[in-house]
Amino acid sequence: MELNSIKPADGAKHYKRRVGRGIGSGIGKTAGRGHKGQKSRAGGYHKVGFEGGQMPMQRRLPKRGFKSHLLKFNAEVTLAALEQLGAAEVNLVSLKQAGLVAEMARVVKIIKTGELTKAVKLTGIGATAGAKAAIEAAGGSLA
Repeated sequence: MELNSIKPADGAKHYKRRVGRGIGSGIGKTAGRGHKGQKSRAGGYHKVGFEGGQMPMQRRLPKRGFKSHLLKFNAEVTLAALEQLGAAEVNLVSLKQAGLVAEMARVVKIIKTGELTKAVKLTGIGATAGAKAAIEAAGGSLA
């Protein structure tokens, strides 16, 4: 291969279609814009979502729902994850170091998903009612 013989692959490049260049071109006269109307005019177009003056869809539909901006500071840890961690004492710092919760997390809650057989002492971490019962049944405690 020589530098002077390098070409793009077949079909990778194609010429820009030149419209409105006479009858013989096949795309003359209206140049693919149809007849009349706002879309046929030079510079005639509208903003996204405009429906010709009709009340647009995003304004017809009701607003609903809410997503708290504080959710990024909350984290959940399962009983199965605690079992795999295998630490006797668990707090927020140890969960962050293990990579079970994000660095931004401030509030951590244990949820009852999976089984826990080891006794674990939790400090500064919340738990659901079911998770609390499972932790205490395994011989652990919450503080």
